[in-house]
Amino acid sequence: MPHSDLLSRSLASVWHPCTQMKQHETLPLVPLARGEGLWLYDTEGRRFFDAISSWWVNLFGHANPRINAAVLAQMNTLEHAMLAGFTHRPVVELSERLSALTGSALGHAFYGSDGASAIEIALKMSAHYWRNTGHPEKNRFVCLAGSYHGETAGALSVTDIALFRDAYAPLVRVSDTVANPDSRQSASALHAAEHAADALHGYLAEHANSIAALIVEPLVQCATGMAMYDPEYLRRARAICDRYHVHLIADEIAVGFGRTGSFFACEQAGIVPDLLCLSKGISGGYLPLSAVLSSDEIYSAFYDDEKTRGFLHSHSYTGNPLACAAALASLDIFSHDKVIETNKNRAATLTWLAEPLATHAAVRSFRHTGMIWAFDVETEDPAFGRKLFAAGLDNEVLLRPIGKTVYWMPPYLFDDRDAAFLVERTGLALEAALA
Repeated sequence: MPHSDLLSRSLASVWHPCTQMKQHETLPLVPLARGEGLWLYDTEGRRFFDAISSWWVNLFGHANPRINAAVLAQMNTLEHAMLAGFTHRPVVELSERLSALTGSALGHAFYGSDGASAIEIALKMSAHYWRNTGHPEKNRFVCLAGSYHGETAGALSVTDIALFRDAYAPLVRVSDTVANPDSRQSASALHAAEHAADALHGYLAEHANSIAALIVEPLVQCATGMAMYDPEYLRRARAICDRYHVHLIADEIAVGFGRTGSFFACEQAGIVPDLLCLSKGISGGYLPLSAVLSSDEIYSAFYDDEKTRGFLHSHSYTGNPLACAAALASLDIFSHDKVIETNKNRAATLTWLAEPLATHAAVRSFRHTGMIWAFDVETEDPAFGRKLFAAGLDNEVLLRPIGKTVYWMPPYLFDDRDAAFLVERTGLALEAALA
């Protein structure tokens, strides 16, 4: 299809996500033709290094041959069947393997279609648990300042970013927020974590009787600007939630599957949440899939003869076999390629190569956790984000800043040469955007 024809047809018929469509009068859409490895290619043959893993979902590159083969094989046997009253090998195997990755501490997987769905599921599970155990008054939630957990109504209730929430305020039951442990707020990351934990303790000491759960993004609050923090906050939050009989929900939708350097971010704090939300990288970036892993205690509170005590939630594509097959193939790659160990070397190389960028005159708070890098840019230009995005494309790299925060979250297959390319081209795009 001709380049211009695809653009005009998309603008006429497709309402693009998280986008003010009028901006595409001056900032053209990028019509993609294919992907391969680290690269996306448009219909005119231009290439773009996918430095953000296509919104944080792609783990092992576009058109990965091993995931391709797994999905194709599954497509030839069972593409989909409802999971109510039925089951199938991919969903059983995936549930068993995810549980094993938590040390069997979270043994029950409930599936949805996307990250926001996982959040809705976890919130409902928590509140319904308390109802089933005789505490219906525990039906509110608390989240961290600056938190983001999705854009459906329930997920927005625990999202503290005005851009996403305010337009829909009449539809949302807004939760309370407590201080976040963003390490940029203190000279010491540990001090910031301890201060935020003290604030949580004070809040729950007063309000725990009405609180079902605390929800957090472990180690990195992504959409608020890649706010990174010390694992000590998670350790203390786990203990505080236990003391006040409040669930801990870990939203690892963006930070799970190796993004923070361990398979699950919570591992670095040595804690297990009551509910673990997963999506994005779970299928390697291939197909929509999410899961909530729950403890035996929560699952048992729903196991009853009475239908109303069951978990009353469903999705048409729950546990889709194709998506589960992609997820299983991704887990195989983690195991066979020793991805977590290899990523440590990749991360060290990219961090070292980025030193000139980290010391750029306009760069503030260059930071790194696992396979996530970020820095803030000192600029008063309200159009900085759009300018950097466009300049990145001109320099063959896909960057999508969050406000004035620039970040990298690339697929797990770049080598030293790729890392050098990413640093160089990001620097060129930054200079162009600031000019």
